Amino acid sequence: MLLHKTEIRVRYADTDQMHIVYNGKYFEYFEVGRTEMLRDNGLPYSLIESNGYLLPVLETGARYLSPALYDDLLIVESSVNEKPEFRIHINYRIFRKSDNLAIAEGFTEHVFVNKETRKPLRPPDFFNYAMKSFF
Repeated sequence: MLLHKTEIRVRYADTDQMHIVYNGKYFEYFEVGRTEMLRDNGLPYSLIESNGYLLPVLETGARYLSPALYDDLLIVESSVNEKPEFRIHINYRIFRKSDNLAIAEGFTEHVFVNKETRKPLRPPDFFNYAMKSFF
């Protein structure tokens, strides 16, 4: 299993009144991890969309393990464990860089759709080729 790693610094605006990262922010961190994983494999969203595909989210999930605080440097690990059919399932694990403490884990599931018709499609060959090292 290949892991892609992305660093994120917790901004003050990401925290709640308890000075802990607000739970909804983790889905934004997942998005950053996902888009950087795709970009680093030659698949920025702009390329996927210009080829007539969209990747809307079907399902998400998160499990919170330890709090992250303002100014923590986090590592988002993103991975794809199975070759996508119509859907692609992406797993995430977030750690604090300074002590490797597990902060959160989760997933997003996306479906490939035609940009014009919004009908589900199999992933394009260019996507599978670019991501082949993951599955």
